[in-house]
Amino acid sequence: MIDAAVIFDMDGLLINSEPFWHRAEVEVFNALEVPLHESMCNQTMGLRCDEVVSYWYARFPWTGTSQSEVAERIINRVSELVATLGQPMPGAVETIQLCQQMHLPLGLATSSPICLIDVVLNKLNLQDTFDVISSAQTEEFGKPHPAVYLTTANRLGVHPQKCVAFEDSIRGIISAKAASMRCIAVPALEEREDPRFAML
Repeated sequence: MIDAAVIFDMDGLLINSEPFWHRAEVEVFNALEVPLHESMCNQTMGLRCDEVVSYWYARFPWTGTSQSEVAERIINRVSELVATLGQPMPGAVETIQLCQQMHLPLGLATSSPICLIDVVLNKLNLQDTFDVISSAQTEEFGKPHPAVYLTTANRLGVHPQKCVAFEDSIRGIISAKAASMRCIAVPALEEREDPRFAML
């Protein structure tokens, strides 16, 4: 077994994509007459897209469009926004480069689907950076369940307790901690006073 590894989340940590998710969700759900506004999107931050759709369907059920089609529309819109407007989060690329200089195995553990992962990594020129890339879309449960982190550690060949995770969301932190990993929280500026980060 390798002694240590670093595992990164993606959305909101490597790339400033959370505003794109909010924008896409508002656009798509409003078109279905779901009264979603941007401030409500934080309720589902860190969930897989299919879980976001299920969350709002349970509260504002619509007709005529399947949940899977709604999720696909959101993902496609986010992909468009990332490809045209995406920017790396401050210090993200430099942190990855430092880990590379230290010869640490690198993993990516995200709630996003593979198609969006590819768009983000291409946008940030990180296509060949990670030794392992895992999407919670392939797991039975998404974050805050630890599955995607446990899968990533297993594929890296590193015990979870020897991994350090970088996360920006509460659900992501819970996921990493539930996998018995050390976690470095990098919350968005507007969320840094959230007392839940102190509890974790």
